[in-house]
Amino acid sequence: MADRILVHRIAAYAYHGLLPEEARLGQRFYVSLDARLDLAPAGRADDVGLTVSYADLTEIVVEIATGRRFALIEALAETIAETCLARFPALAGISVRVDKPSAPVPAVIDGVSVEITRERGGHPQGRP
Repeated sequence: MADRILVHRIAAYAYHGLLPEEARLGQRFYVSLDARLDLAPAGRADDVGLTVSYADLTEIVVEIATGRRFALIEALAETIAETCLARFPALAGISVRVDKPSAPVPAVIDGVSVEITRERGGHPQGRP
């Protein structure tokens, strides 16, 4: 699918992580989405009802990221992807990137990230 809705770096202050201090203090996370769907009908008709609203996608991310705690950002990304695919049948697939800029690692880094891609039908991209 060549058409995409891209939502960049949705910020959420949340309490994800393995360490007790991450659960207690929290930190900022950023989530980016690459949603694949056919945008031609919406573009031709100028009708938001024929697409997936980026506002709705953003709301899902904030709800999930702030509404529950995950030990792993992989689990956060997976839950966001599954929820978006379940809620929006028009999506052919979605990539979710979670950035954790303040990851507690023993080095100076700009952050860590995970990125997953899920396609309609429940299979990771490139797997049967």
